[in-house]
Amino acid sequence: MPYLFGGLVVLNAIVLSYYLFLKPPERSKSVQQAHAALTQPIEFSNSAAYIPPPIGTKK
Repeated sequence: MPYLFGGLVVLNAIVLSYYLFLKPPERSKSVQQAHAALTQPIEFSNSAAYIPPPIGTKK
């Protein structure tokens, strides 16, 4: 009986290490869509011209 338990523990460690370290992760369609949405360039507009002058300066 101890050999069976030890064998199951070793088998479990082998399977767990395969899924954690060796198998490449598969991305689902929702993860791919979210990744594509996050890596797209963001439209940027420079708003520095609209900043009011510091208090105490006359412009």
